[in-house]
Amino acid sequence: MYAAIRQAKAKPGSADELARRIKKGAISIVSSVPGFMGYYVIYSGDDTITAISVFDKVEGAEESNRRAVAWIEKNLGPLLAGDAHATAGPVIVHSLP
Repeated sequence: MYAAIRQAKAKPGSADELARRIKKGAISIVSSVPGFMGYYVIYSGDDTITAISVFDKVEGAEESNRRAVAWIEKNLGPLLAGDAHATAGPVIVHSLP
């Protein structure tokens, strides 16, 4: 199992609009990558937005970051207070019920 993580600082008060845009565009882009297993977005109190995608192969995680970062730059730029950062790698610990 491999995870792809994108993170950026959002402009204050932009959570609702970020969620709307992500639901409308990013989910279909990330979920169409082969090996897709799940997608989660977290908006923390300090306006940090973190997207986590899970794949069955490292190639899927890396490809999702390529696609997602390009989409972020095109569609979320005005709502962010800086560039998005991305990383991918193996999940070394996980637990499911």
